[in-house]
Amino acid sequence: MPTEPPSTTWLFPPADTADEHGIVGVGADLDPGTLLTAYRSGLFPMPVEQDGAVAWWSPDPRGVLSPNDLRVSRSLRRSCRRYEIRIDTAFTDVLDACADPDRPSRWIDAQMTHAYTELHRLGWAHSIEAWDDDGLAGGLYGVSLGGLFAGESMFHNRTDASKVALIGLVELLGTDDDRLVDVQWATPHLVGLGATEISRDDYLGRLPEVTGADRPQWPELPSTATS
Repeated sequence: MPTEPPSTTWLFPPADTADEHGIVGVGADLDPGTLLTAYRSGLFPMPVEQDGAVAWWSPDPRGVLSPNDLRVSRSLRRSCRRYEIRIDTAFTDVLDACADPDRPSRWIDAQMTHAYTELHRLGWAHSIEAWDDDGLAGGLYGVSLGGLFAGESMFHNRTDASKVALIGLVELLGTDDDRLVDVQWATPHLVGLGATEISRDDYLGRLPEVTGADRPQWPELPSTATS
């Protein structure tokens, strides 16, 4: 079971007070208790300034993927046979690949890397990885709260590797109605895999049931795990 961190000292504005860009506020810290409070309130962090200021977001509409809506094409099913799915065996490597400074629109900076590494150490953040004979081919990471997986970022070094990792995530979550992948924004890439947009109100309305559901069977991390 994950370790519950100390409570945050910050008070977030309600998620439904976000501005037209989806931002409810800027500031606070990235301590584990702060992050978990944010996710449980329907928010997620993302830096907005070059000086590292962190904004807290609640976009409307919200991009989500219901496991039952996952679309797997024939070619993607063939790709699945090329990769082995592993969970939490290379969290640091996945995070570093997602934070690669050469990636377009990179937003994962040193403070974000540290924050999610700490959440992983406490058992809240997880990586789903696609491996082949040449090593880590792609993957994704995010935060698990009950039946919610709040996806943060994904990467691939080989064709379809991140998509196969997403399939692995859905298989782990299961297809009950109280399972949901929060993808934040429904990009064309994710829409092709079955992601949709729902209103902020709908997302916030579903959040208590989903986060209150039984958590998937994530592998237990060693008590000394640091990556």
